[in-house]
Amino acid sequence: MTKLRNSVGERIRAIRKAKGLTQQQLAELSGLDDAYVGSLERGERNFSIDTLEKIVVALNVPVQDLIMSIDNDKESMLRRNALDEYSEIINNLKTKEIVIVKNILKELRRAFD
Repeated sequence: MTKLRNSVGERIRAIRKAKGLTQQQLAELSGLDDAYVGSLERGERNFSIDTLEKIVVALNVPVQDLIMSIDNDKESMLRRNALDEYSEIINNLKTKEIVIVKNILKELRRAFD
């Protein structure tokens, strides 16, 4: 069962970093101890649904973002980390800016096809 716990911990860390938060900042936002947050990220602790909810609320992400595929190949992890960073960037944009970014990404995709 530790594979899922480790995967969730890695996702918490990746999303926290993508949002530019320290463990201490996440701890403050979630009402948890910063040492406890660190142990969650390392997969050292079993955690309750209530704790998971605190983390999800503090990170402002849907719970499914933490419980994704537990494959740990390098390409999947790189893709997930990039999506975390892009999501954080897009969350701070206005609708018109999102449309522009979307169009730029479409053009980039065409360039690689």
